[in-house]
Amino acid sequence: QVRLVESGGGLVQTGGSLRLSCAASGTIFTLAAMGWYRQAPGKQRELVATMTTSSTRNYADSAKGRFTISRDNAKNTVYLQMNSLKPEDTAVYYCTGGPKVVGIWWGQGTQVTVSS
Repeated sequence: QVRLVESGGGLVQTGGSLRLSCAASGTIFTLAAMGWYRQAPGKQRELVATMTTSSTRNYADSAKGRFTISRDNAKNTVYLQMNSLKPEDTAVYYCTGGPKVVGIWWGQGTQVTVSS
């Protein structure tokens, strides 16, 4: 059974930074595509960033230039470095992954709140 556990969320002021972490277990991490989605109150869950096994990265337009996804295969962990945070980044952030594409496994989510 695959398990994804996020950490690193919290409250930050506008312009601040946070780094989210997602530790994976129960799978061969090096063969998994990983990514991050987020869901704000009253809105649909949306893509933030993904990263393939070959390190190809994809970002939502809202994340480009501010967020960076990375992975440490030795630690079975994927990260999301978020800089220049805005109030509209406030959401629950979910780690996701899958054998070839994301969206198969999901974490429980971590809250990110950006105060103005």
